[in-house]
Amino acid sequence: MDLQLDQLRALNAAVTEGTFEAAARSLRVTPSAISQRIKALEDAAGRILLQRTKPVRATESGLAVLRLARQIDLLAGDAGRELGDTAQDAGESDRPAARPVRVPIAVNADSLESWVMPALSRVPSGVCFEIHREDEEHTTRLLRDGTVMAAITSTAAPVQGCKVDKLGAMRYRPMASPEFAQTWFGDGATAKAYAAAPVVLFDRKDDLQDRQLRRRSRQPLDPPRHYVPSSAGFAEAVRLGLGWGMLPDLQVSADEAAGRLVTIDGDAFIDVPLYWQQWRLDSPALSGTAAAIAAAAATALR
Repeated sequence: MDLQLDQLRALNAAVTEGTFEAAARSLRVTPSAISQRIKALEDAAGRILLQRTKPVRATESGLAVLRLARQIDLLAGDAGRELGDTAQDAGESDRPAARPVRVPIAVNADSLESWVMPALSRVPSGVCFEIHREDEEHTTRLLRDGTVMAAITSTAAPVQGCKVDKLGAMRYRPMASPEFAQTWFGDGATAKAYAAAPVVLFDRKDDLQDRQLRRRSRQPLDPPRHYVPSSAGFAEAVRLGLGWGMLPDLQVSADEAAGRLVTIDGDAFIDVPLYWQQWRLDSPALSGTAAAIAAAAATALR
């Protein structure tokens, strides 16, 4: 296939921005030019690459080409930065600054709220992040379809075309407000108490609370459930006594020390292993991001 760089950029922009019009504004061309380039790319590939919906979506064939487009865009951005640094060192101050390298990554909400943002702040300038919040058990899907270049995931097996490094583990314990614990678990963390006590979940993908329930009963338990799809809001819901929930140690140390939260089940805990998966590319932008994440994880995680 003879795939042209401007055609690949048009495909990437269309999927990233959601419409041909927004892609045109991003690339500073007309919507007609975007349409023509994508049509030419589809002709070269011999198949439909985009679903013309709102927002536009890549077809299964389009995902393969999209990954290529984003890999080329990443490497081109790295090269542009390197050339810009070389020009600056040579005193060519009239050269325009290279555009920032865009690095989309997927991060689970608890890591995002606790230790990831300080890590990203240490990445050298010239990198722009697009962060996708997703449960750590589902971030690999975004790697497979090319939406992100790297992800924090609980999956040790590398996605095709990616490499993986272990970061550590986040420890979660079943926590509640003191009043809630006394009301619902005054006689201990029995299966009967777990079956009746309201529980807080992040969303319907959140399995941590159900894992704790399964540990305490051989029978399926279905207590009243609150869904709070925010890491900070989840902790606040538990703190205010809406229910009990599995909270990471990184998030609750101050509340526990102040007596605002207590554990409801002795020494019970669940450790969630975390891994860094990224495209297998020799990219300074990706390498710098990975190094910052690894350094922060070494301090924050178990």
